Amino acid sequence: MKYIDHGNGGTPECMHIAEGPSPAPGAGQILIEVAYAGVNRPDVLQRSGRYPPPTDASPVLGLEVAGRVAALGAGVTEWKVGDHVTALTPGGGYAEYCVAPAAHALAIPAGMDLATAACLPENWFTVWANLTIHGRLAAGERILIHGGSSGIGLTAIQLARHIGAQCIATVGSDEKAEFCKSFGADHTINYRNSDFADEVKRLTNGEGVDVVLDMVGAPYVKSNLSVLKRDGRLVIVAFLEGSVGEVDLMPVMTKRLTITGSTMRPRTLAEKQALRDALQKEIWPAIESGKIRTHLFAKFPLAEAAEAHRLMESSKHIGKIVLEVKPQGR
Repeated sequence: MKYIDHGNGGTPECMHIAEGPSPAPGAGQILIEVAYAGVNRPDVLQRSGRYPPPTDASPVLGLEVAGRVAALGAGVTEWKVGDHVTALTPGGGYAEYCVAPAAHALAIPAGMDLATAACLPENWFTVWANLTIHGRLAAGERILIHGGSSGIGLTAIQLARHIGAQCIATVGSDEKAEFCKSFGADHTINYRNSDFADEVKRLTNGEGVDVVLDMVGAPYVKSNLSVLKRDGRLVIVAFLEGSVGEVDLMPVMTKRLTITGSTMRPRTLAEKQALRDALQKEIWPAIESGKIRTHLFAKFPLAEAAEAHRLMESSKHIGKIVLEVKPQGR
């Protein structure tokens, strides 16, 4: 099969097409003939040498795919060869064939094409876990979502709207602000023009928010804590600008705040299956009915993976980026 090799890592130019043997599915796994692979920030970090894969995972980049089931591992009964699925993978998505746990795959939502379906798993597994489990977001609450126009951000806006929470999103341009509003954000803040903490306090009449979803890291921690209400939750899903910084933790005590967060890869197979099952029950019907949507911003051929990563690193995109591997009809 053809796949993207990134060698010892580095800048986007380190990625190139290579050829090697197709993987074989083990017990409880499926082999997917990949039509499209999602591009995510962890891929960029892994490529640059800052996010090594687990020892039991494929070294090939790619954490989500959509395509056709090509083979079944021992014990797999919920899928059959020829089924079209989208799946969260432990790695290996930037390739013509990819292995994934059968319990981490979902049927393609009715009416959705494979390219758009490849946008779903990584963001939805991550956002569902962090907002509903760790963040305990509930109807009637307020949430501040940083990076509102990113794949994670738009997914979080859609989930907040689905739950019945009010949503404030930070963005870097007026265009992104309007797009987030079209996705369901009640308010947006252009962080290039305004101090987001001051704006949150103004928009909420000084009350603040119940949950903050953050992917920026150290530079935002102090302000994030300042905008949280009593019993508020700060949920961290990435550190795009660093994880280490000095912060006064007194608000954590005086306002009974919770600081939490998680990554997806270290979770157990059973934990990810539980997330898959929740999404299948709670989110997939809403996608099929049109109440929840995603946004595919750009497609690149597999051979142009470097261009896809450059776009991701530029932050000029809105929503998701995918690689076109082996397009298939459905």
